[in-house]
Amino acid sequence: MKSNESAENYLETILILSQKKPVVRGVDIAEELGFKKSSVSVAMKNLREKNQIYVTPEGYIYLTDDGKRIAEMIYERHQLLSSGLMQLGVSQKTALEDACRIEHVISAESFEAIKKHLHLSSGADEK
Repeated sequence: MKSNESAENYLETILILSQKKPVVRGVDIAEELGFKKSSVSVAMKNLREKNQIYVTPEGYIYLTDDGKRIAEMIYERHQLLSSGLMQLGVSQKTALEDACRIEHVISAESFEAIKKHLHLSSGADEK
């Protein structure tokens, strides 16, 4: 299932915030991303309609299984790509910014090849 970059960023942000906080609210997402709460509300409505999040009557936001799958995929890409770029000597700031753009457009095939290469070059598979 294809998801747009904005939706993926929101899902990734919800995942990251849920690891830091006991509950995630729209105001937390707005603060984290530097967006207006009204913009976040519209995005949450769209994610609810796609069944990627659910919101409790108290306003707590949770990822559905589908939303979590997408968020974890994007977060893994972000982590691996930014780390790999820094290993190549790219500054942290640039690596994080570039990874954020690349993570949404890279094919699964290319990402898996990069992932395999980085694991091999880091000695992760050596015994």
